[in-house]
Amino acid sequence: MRCDIQGGGDTDWNYRWYKNSQLFSPFNTKPEYRISPVYRSNSDSYTCEGVKGNKFSKTSEAVKLTVSDQPQPVLSISPQWLNPGDSVTLSCEVDKTSTGWRFSWYRTVPYRAGLPSLSDKSYSLQPLSDNVTSEDSYTLIPAGATPTGGYVCRAGRGDPVYDTLYSQPQFLWSGDLHPSVSLTVNPNTTQHFTSNSLSLICELKGNSTGWRLKRYTETAWPSQCPSTWRSITESTCTITSLDTWSSGVFWCESGSGEYSNAVNITVNDGDVILESPVHPVTEGDSVTLTCTFRYQETNPNPKTDFYKDGVLIKNETTGEMTIPTVSKSDEGFYKFPPGSVVSISLTRLLCGLLVVSPFLLVSIVLMVKCCRARGLCSTVTSPQDQIPCDDVIEQNESSV
Repeated sequence: MRCDIQGGGDTDWNYRWYKNSQLFSPFNTKPEYRISPVYRSNSDSYTCEGVKGNKFSKTSEAVKLTVSDQPQPVLSISPQWLNPGDSVTLSCEVDKTSTGWRFSWYRTVPYRAGLPSLSDKSYSLQPLSDNVTSEDSYTLIPAGATPTGGYVCRAGRGDPVYDTLYSQPQFLWSGDLHPSVSLTVNPNTTQHFTSNSLSLICELKGNSTGWRLKRYTETAWPSQCPSTWRSITESTCTITSLDTWSSGVFWCESGSGEYSNAVNITVNDGDVILESPVHPVTEGDSVTLTCTFRYQETNPNPKTDFYKDGVLIKNETTGEMTIPTVSKSDEGFYKFPPGSVVSISLTRLLCGLLVVSPFLLVSIVLMVKCCRARGLCSTVTSPQDQIPCDDVIEQNESSV
């Protein structure tokens, strides 16, 4: 803060500083008063006056100083599930009332000394090329061969530069199978009932080592995988009793920062789910959609009418509908109403699930990969190596 005495010159003056009308700095030979570093306790009204011998200047107008917490930007990624050839846009939002920010962009990598890191050292941050921009968005064009992983942003302004906190990491996922490891799920479906068990397996190929199971959820992060809901047998993590908060995106991550395919698991506390494959489906393969009741023995062969885009296409007495040869023409919205409504969207992007109460509206997005080489979407059936099931990270996200 600077105290300028109009018409009095700058020589031979001493300066007094007041905080909320209380004198706190009675004698300064320089017209500037610097607070460094600044804290929230420094917030208040400040005034100054000049003193030259027995001569006093008028007291200045009050200046209101407000010190706020160091802001944390919010990062969003679109799309968050990757299709080959897609461009990906990262957006970094800071307090909308402030301007003049420049933005830095990072990719998460395993912790390395010497690199900036998240506060808990769960990840280090590798700057992206040309990572400082005046725009609040950054586009990966094309996304490249290995874009999956976590991303972080930070903003700064002023001279010297005042930086915000790092954003919480957001993740870019792909359902494509990795050449070194595959995350498999047993039972092989994206939807599960509460109280059932679920096994997740990082199945390795060749000499791959160091892969660990991770997850991203809407709960606070990071945390260890609680022993209360899992048991570990070599390369398998088993959640012995599912709850709705067990839902999340799961993947395997290597010590070098590689990512396996990701799987979006949703746990339903209702009475009906629609079972669909976890892994991508190659064009030309068959897909079976199964309506499953929690108490199946009371309705072992439910009569089910399947609709596509509002048009009845099949009457099934087994509760199943099979699409024998998947193609782009199969994209659309499917539903069956045995007391509830289930809509299915076949796209080329993602396997996912959303349950909406109280109508038990279950939306599932099945990945239909239009790849002609069927071998690209094969599923590993037996591990060539074994790993321990390690830390499971639970992380915040506005939407999964």
